[in-house]
Amino acid sequence: MEILKVENLTVKRDEKTIFENVNFSLKEGEKFFIVGPNGAGKTTLIETVVGFIKPASGKIFLKGKEIKTEEDYYKLRITVGYIFQNPDDQLFSPTVEEDIAFGPLNIGIPREEIPRIIDNTLSTLGISHLKGKMTYKLSGGEKRLVSIASVLAMNPEALIMDEPTVGIDDKKLKLLIKFLKTTNKSLILITHNKEIINFFNWPTYKLENGKLKYI
Repeated sequence: MEILKVENLTVKRDEKTIFENVNFSLKEGEKFFIVGPNGAGKTTLIETVVGFIKPASGKIFLKGKEIKTEEDYYKLRITVGYIFQNPDDQLFSPTVEEDIAFGPLNIGIPREEIPRIIDNTLSTLGISHLKGKMTYKLSGGEKRLVSIASVLAMNPEALIMDEPTVGIDDKKLKLLIKFLKTTNKSLILITHNKEIINFFNWPTYKLENGKLKYI
């Protein structure tokens, strides 16, 4: 089943075409990379897909239904969790556990279930020791993993991760790789990290000169 489908998506900025007629789909259980040079528009593409940027043309579908309204985009963002390139854009609560609790509470999960969700999510990523930490005291790599946890806690069916290896040391990279290896969630991973690309050998799309191509 296709969770997400993009048809002929085009984005322009100040009359300049960032990319045009982009097509891809993400099926249940599927994982793939999006690569490309800096400035190619990879983050812009994903932010368009999740509704942060308005496209010039094209269609986006969630489980076969075309996304048209803000309510549709809300459902999309719950179903397809987006982890920002900069974790500071995602973390805004004083403590790690408050940050992880925010998403589940926001989508209506009963408060009594939240402690279990926090513990399970932290354990899944191997960062249970960060539970009581202040977010502003975290290292860059710790922030990266906590930002993933804050999205994972809402139990989305799929994840889009934008450069998740940036600012992460070898120890935390191993935790990230373990998660990517064991998760059953569908994944789109934007990265420049050749180690990750070579390790997983997932299908890869390249965004360059305004075109997205399978390579």
